[in-house]
Amino acid sequence: MNVTGVGAVFARGRGIGSLEEALRKGWVAPSRRPLASSPGKSIPVYSVEEKTITDKAVLKKMRRADRFSKMAVLAAWDAVKDSGIEIDEGGASLGIILATAFGPQVTAFRFLDEIIDHGDASVSPTLFSHSVHNAAASYVASALGNHGPTLTVTQFGLSFHQALILARAWIHEGRCEHVLVGSVEECGTVMEYICSRKLGISEDGRIRPFEFSPSPSAVPGEGSVFLLLSGEDRGQKYCELRGVFLDDESAEGDPDLRILDADGMSEDETCYQEIASQDVPIGGYLPLAGSMLTGSAFHCAVAAVMLRNQTLYACPVQDNPHAVRACNSTEQKNLERIQCVRYGCLHERAVIELGR
Repeated sequence: MNVTGVGAVFARGRGIGSLEEALRKGWVAPSRRPLASSPGKSIPVYSVEEKTITDKAVLKKMRRADRFSKMAVLAAWDAVKDSGIEIDEGGASLGIILATAFGPQVTAFRFLDEIIDHGDASVSPTLFSHSVHNAAASYVASALGNHGPTLTVTQFGLSFHQALILARAWIHEGRCEHVLVGSVEECGTVMEYICSRKLGISEDGRIRPFEFSPSPSAVPGEGSVFLLLSGEDRGQKYCELRGVFLDDESAEGDPDLRILDADGMSEDETCYQEIASQDVPIGGYLPLAGSMLTGSAFHCAVAAVMLRNQTLYACPVQDNPHAVRACNSTEQKNLERIQCVRYGCLHERAVIELGR
């Protein structure tokens, strides 16, 4: 499968240009939000600004949509436009697969609050319809005028990996010519509370991918990333998606770069040290977007940009207590293979490999 388009909505902006600019400029401190459960305290959050998701031309039919759906629609729309591929409106040549760990949990909790405050007979049906996981994928299909298969996948830490596996099956079986695969997460007050209670929070706003700590620190993030995958080589492509390897499966040989999804969302990240070989450079770019269980999608977008530009970008946070071979500078380099590595909730390893 070929990656022919990329769309992104994250704390630093929208679109492939914003992603490239963030990679060039490096780390920027996140905003801080008051912690509702602890008056007088705040928490660092990589949040998406409202002005980033106010494109009236794309969202004109989505006046009632929530932030979760808007972020997904804009990232998916941009991935299609970035590819230059004409998708037949009303056709079935495009499949859509959205991966999420927690779904529209902000809207879901609003719905529950309405029941508690006003009773189930007075709850808005629109609020209920937006609280289900598949609402965002439906909005994506509607915005694109698409009648192809549309599905939402949830599996906490490895939902994006499962979405890629399904996309490959759809293309190989001839169900679709192209598949939009993406992820979306939103950070609200409940998620901030959970993160503050269950995770270590990096008070200076820096995620440190190379600490390999038994008690890592996180900075909650939100956003959406979509990749347009095509079965045929369309020429103006970013790279090839060569495989998704789970558990004991492994790709042959060492890549030119390993990108580690170590972002503080796991209770123990010492397992990442096992693959931080001195023979292979390693990178970690979630300090640009924040801690998310579906952060692998963001890293796949970064890897696709690197392979297209043939550029190795410096890691935004370079704290390196174990003296591993981290990417400390931006340089032009012949890149053929990049692997994005994540350990799931049960420390099962998952690898996504992209190649030139």
